[in-house]
Amino acid sequence: MFLQTVNAYFHAEGRDLAQVFCTLWSFIAPALGILILWRCVKPLLRFRREPETWAWLVMPDGQQLPVTHWENIIGRSKGCDIVVNISTVSRNHAVLTRYDDGSWSLTDIGSRGAVSVNGQKVDVCAIKYGDVISLGGVEMVLAPTTAEEVEEQKYYRTRPAAMASPGLTLFLLTIFQLLTALQFWMSSEPEAVVNSVSGMLALCALSWVLFAIVKLLHRSSFEVETLAFFLSTIGVAVIASSKVYDIPKQLVCIAGGIFIYLVLSWSLRDLSRAKQFRYVAAVAGLALLAANLIFGREINGAKNWIAIGSMSFQPSELVKLCFIYVGASTMDRIVTKRNLFSFILYSGAVCGCLALMNDFGTAMIFFAALVVICLMRGGSFSAVSLLATLAVCAALLLLVIDIPPHVARRLSTWGHAWDYRYEGGYDQVNAMRCIASGGLFGVGAGNGVFNNLVEAADTDYVFAYVSEEWGLIIGVLPVLAVIALGVFVARSASVGRSSFYTIGACAAVAIMMTQTILNVFGTMDLLPMTGVTFPFVSHGGSSMLSSWGLLAFIKAADTRQDASFAVRTVRSEEVELYE
Repeated sequence: MFLQTVNAYFHAEGRDLAQVFCTLWSFIAPALGILILWRCVKPLLRFRREPETWAWLVMPDGQQLPVTHWENIIGRSKGCDIVVNISTVSRNHAVLTRYDDGSWSLTDIGSRGAVSVNGQKVDVCAIKYGDVISLGGVEMVLAPTTAEEVEEQKYYRTRPAAMASPGLTLFLLTIFQLLTALQFWMSSEPEAVVNSVSGMLALCALSWVLFAIVKLLHRSSFEVETLAFFLSTIGVAVIASSKVYDIPKQLVCIAGGIFIYLVLSWSLRDLSRAKQFRYVAAVAGLALLAANLIFGREINGAKNWIAIGSMSFQPSELVKLCFIYVGASTMDRIVTKRNLFSFILYSGAVCGCLALMNDFGTAMIFFAALVVICLMRGGSFSAVSLLATLAVCAALLLLVIDIPPHVARRLSTWGHAWDYRYEGGYDQVNAMRCIASGGLFGVGAGNGVFNNLVEAADTDYVFAYVSEEWGLIIGVLPVLAVIALGVFVARSASVGRSSFYTIGACAAVAIMMTQTILNVFGTMDLLPMTGVTFPFVSHGGSSMLSSWGLLAFIKAADTRQDASFAVRTVRSEEVELYE
């Protein structure tokens, strides 16, 4: 009641003051947004890529080869993690694996020469420090790192807080949120001001709660989470001016997404537990798709929604998390044909369900994740098999009896939106017009017309919505934020502890970037409109839950000192137990 009363005053008596503030904020918001983005991106893109040394392989001549991953392919190929350039060693000879408890194993991966430990030929064998490993007649000894070496590594590793204080960056985001709330307080209709202002304040509170949890876990990095909250802030602002009474639902989904993020981060903390969880994830993914086929309803040509009372959700959004879990845990560098073929079958089943649902956009996203997992794999047999899977999945989509009408319409108008501006290209033409009318600084939140012209303005065409009301500068910032996450993961991949983390993070960021590309380029008629959402920004609870879940995989790949609570810190006293 108090908010409505004050808001009514601004509408009746303080109109000039409200207009002045909104005009000033349209110029301040881009500058503050750029500053927040820069403070988040700088530590992510400028950290030193320092590999962690977990053990040493001592060669006959005394040379020490560092073991820098938890799964290490040993061989003659330059693509191996540990290169032994001796002719009797196969290109990909064996895999040396470290486990969470500090133990090790050695696996023969089809080498031409024998693999033996302490003179005994083995296929798979547990090993310990001091054991003599022989690959093709070349002997080497597994030696531990010392407690002093562990402490030295920890001392010199990049600490995120040293480059940019995460608390200060979150404080700047809080200012952005509070000023946005103030804008809605002054400009919204009295009956809508409670939802818009309280929604922004609740989002601000959620960000500080998660920050407090991270601090309690003695972690010093919060850049990835701050980017997610920045994008979510823009998303809540979009809903405040489009469907203001949906803000409580969106906030519940943001809180649920944060919960999923914490749970996934906890599960990723123990790799043995995480890899066993893949069976649950595989069954859950297929069950969700099966339920979608049986109980789903068709919207805009795709049968990808399930309604429960007044609520509806997209099961395929949560299947993304299951798919990454299965792919990362079965396609790590310890290659077995059973794991390989199981993932091929799983991918085919997922793509088959999507084909039956006519969900063209989501199918493209899963293709992107599958391609990334393929590229992250080593070994010609695996690469060929996964490429064959891509071909089979594509065939499943093309073998649908008829191209769905909504897909045919989008393909026919692709690149010719202006020629079909009164038919299939109507939404895209209006999107491009509104982007142009917004200019660099926008027409002001709630002052745009795009929401009245296009039904999916705050979901499929959210880039145009943000660009019209907030300006092109603010519209581009979410795109740059997703790109920054992609570059961060690419830089972290080479020094990742485990291929599980690396593959999971690369697949997750590939999904985010593919969604962003399809959403933005589809709006601009540079690609066919697929109806996919913009991560964190588009209106939609299922998408929000999925986006936070994907963020957990990205955060798990952060190898900076005390950065990710999904990665346990190895202490020097733990090393002493195995010396």
